Amino acid sequence: MSNYTPVGLGNEAATVKALTHSGNFHVDETLGYVILHYALAPHGDLRGRVLGTVPTDRLDFGRTRSPERIRAADIVFDVGGIYDPQKGRYDHHMKDKPLREDGTPYSAAGLLWKDYGIAAIRNILKAPVDDAALPIIWQAIDKSLVLPIDLDDNGVVKLEKLSLADIVSSCRPVWDTAELYGPEEAAMRESVGFADAACAVAGYLVNTVDRVRASLKATDRVLEAYANAQDKRILVMETGMPTEKVIFEHDLPVVYVVSPAAPGRWNVKAVPPVRGDFGQRVSLPEAWRGLDGEALAKVSGVADAVFAHPARFICGAGSREGALEMARLALEIDASQNKGA
Repeated sequence: MSNYTPVGLGNEAATVKALTHSGNFHVDETLGYVILHYALAPHGDLRGRVLGTVPTDRLDFGRTRSPERIRAADIVFDVGGIYDPQKGRYDHHMKDKPLREDGTPYSAAGLLWKDYGIAAIRNILKAPVDDAALPIIWQAIDKSLVLPIDLDDNGVVKLEKLSLADIVSSCRPVWDTAELYGPEEAAMRESVGFADAACAVAGYLVNTVDRVRASLKATDRVLEAYANAQDKRILVMETGMPTEKVIFEHDLPVVYVVSPAAPGRWNVKAVPPVRGDFGQRVSLPEAWRGLDGEALAKVSGVADAVFAHPARFICGAGSREGALEMARLALEIDASQNKGA
């Protein structure tokens, strides 16, 4: 994030000419374009702007290696040989590359995210959030999405197959396109490929921003439910949402999470000993394993018990009260077995 006003953010009425290089494209400059789209002209046509099929809007975007057009542009990224953000220059291919505080080299997308990320997030979000949440969302996406692209684009750590970088690469025309169809058709297919890639990256960014926003909301809900819990080992959530991340980040001694799963169904899910593991801090009772319906109700003593998974990590009942009773009984059974051992 910057301590100056990036080009285009100070005057929302002025048209901003932005460009990157033509030719082979990667996730770096594709994400860079998507960031500028959401920061400067989020209501524009992301795809049509690339293909030139819509009238020019506030963001006048192009792809070229023409020195004259590069000099005339307001924002130039991933080309031009200059990093001077106050003048809208965001290349990173120089000998003295722009670096993060830890020495990691930036990609062009990383440099644009630094300056335009907050504005992009603000325009992407549909649900209201406190301004204090914006830098938290920015940081989460910088770490999970932008930094890996920095590393990949600078040849530090290569992203794996089916990563966002691989998806973008798959949008590029194959090597013999010009040989088979001629240079004009090859140029057209390149533009279509970039537009396809931009749409894919935009969808990913929008969904990621919203997931981080929802994660912050879930954290507040989980901590509130934990504070109100009578038995701190049983976390009762009135709405289904991710809880495991919060439990481990805040070192909560939760054993079971009770939450609604569908109309007329509440589940009890066992918390694993390690985040993301398949085990359980406390497994559900062996006697319940794989049972459902009347058989489970008879064995458990819970009238509306619905099922118990054979792996003993999840079970369910037809009501909140039934699920909560199953969680309590599971803890009692575990305690009695451990006492006997």
